[in-house]
Amino acid sequence: MRIPTAAITAGSLIAGWQLARRTGIRPLGGAVLAAGGALATREWSRRTTPAVTTALAATYVGAFGLSHPLAKRIGPWPAVLTVSALTAAASYAAADRHPAR
Repeated sequence: MRIPTAAITAGSLIAGWQLARRTGIRPLGGAVLAAGGALATREWSRRTTPAVTTALAATYVGAFGLSHPLAKRIGPWPAVLTVSALTAAASYAAADRHPAR
């Protein structure tokens, strides 16, 4: 069964942020982000080249980093939804829409 990495990346970014926000335990949100990143990276490495996997992993980590300053400009929900959508789009375009290799 192919797990859609677009859903993994977007879901873990949103879920990690919400868990950290609601519990006040930032490392708990970080654990969700790390688990999502590890799962997505595993799937990317199965479906794409090492260069594409590295680029997608960097996009995922970069999205997390970008969400913080972006939240100061447009608010937390719009920021998290924006970076989640961008990361999901990249994951879909580079890994999910292609047939399994």
